Amino acid sequence: MGNICRSPAGENIFRHVVKKAGLSGQIHCDSAGTIGMHSGKKPDARMSKTIRRRGYEVTGHARQFGRRDFELFDLILTMDHENYQNVMNLAGSEEERAKVRNFTDFCTQHDHREVPDPYYGGDDGFQLVADLIEDGADGLLDHVKNSLKQP
Repeated sequence: MGNICRSPAGENIFRHVVKKAGLSGQIHCDSAGTIGMHSGKKPDARMSKTIRRRGYEVTGHARQFGRRDFELFDLILTMDHENYQNVMNLAGSEEERAKVRNFTDFCTQHDHREVPDPYYGGDDGFQLVADLIEDGADGLLDHVKNSLKQP
């Protein structure tokens, strides 16, 4: 929601996967929250520590999702149902709504329907978020690579 835990972890992990695949010049990823209360802040220190321990670089600053994101991006992923609804409420057309997916749609090893918000919990929650994002990142990359092949 605030773009300091799940979404920047997703952005940074996916950016790593894209770079490893040699596709940094073709695939651009970014993250945003559906509320602006943390805009301008760096990713949460606990989430950053969790993914750094797994070998990922942590970059970025929080920003709020806006209507222009529908123009800038071909695919918009949400981490939970509330954020999905918030983004869908901003969509102005069927074409824009078709761009919105749940991140967990790309997970192959976990059956979670949402990536839970770890903000108010302990280390286990941050570990679970990293596990889910790592799980979904490869499936997401396959999906995006298939989209690149289509005209």
